[in-house]
Amino acid sequence: MRETTGRILDEYLVVAAAAGDRRAFEDLARRWHRKLVAHAWRLTGDGEAARDAAQAGWVEIARGIGGLRDERAFPAWAYRIVSRRCAGLIAGRQQDRVLARAFAAQPEPAPDAPHWGAAHRPEVERLHAAIRDLPPAQRAAIALFHFEEMTVAETAVALDVPAGTIKTRLMHARRTLRAVLEGDEDV
Repeated sequence: MRETTGRILDEYLVVAAAAGDRRAFEDLARRWHRKLVAHAWRLTGDGEAARDAAQAGWVEIARGIGGLRDERAFPAWAYRIVSRRCAGLIAGRQQDRVLARAFAAQPEPAPDAPHWGAAHRPEVERLHAAIRDLPPAQRAAIALFHFEEMTVAETAVALDVPAGTIKTRLMHARRTLRAVLEGDEDV
């Protein structure tokens, strides 16, 4: 009986939220948030990632609830949204690890290369250390664009992200590297 009452309440809240009732959406979120976080935790095994996935899921739920045709489908629909968010987080973490390993496997240019004199060796070492400290996605963009001399479009294809994302990563990485080389490491 109690389970039926809970389902009816959820269905009512979904219909009301779809009609624009903010309070109903808040009540729905209160009733379902813990379940969605628990589901995300089961998929990711990480509490912080689970909370992030659930939060991102609620944003998508809020945007799409008006288009939900059957209020009884809400549980499956909400779980599917959070599952997709978890899959995206997991894929992103895997890609970051792959990129980090690939970058770490790249040989560093010899510090005694002919175009770098002994006077420049400390600067080169600082630059390489600063590049290693960049987030994996920025490191990969810098490596492909500058070291492998790929275009922005080629780098975007290689990293499977939009060209605009590559431009943003390069901009942030360059800003960080410039600050390190100029001695202002409080970026």
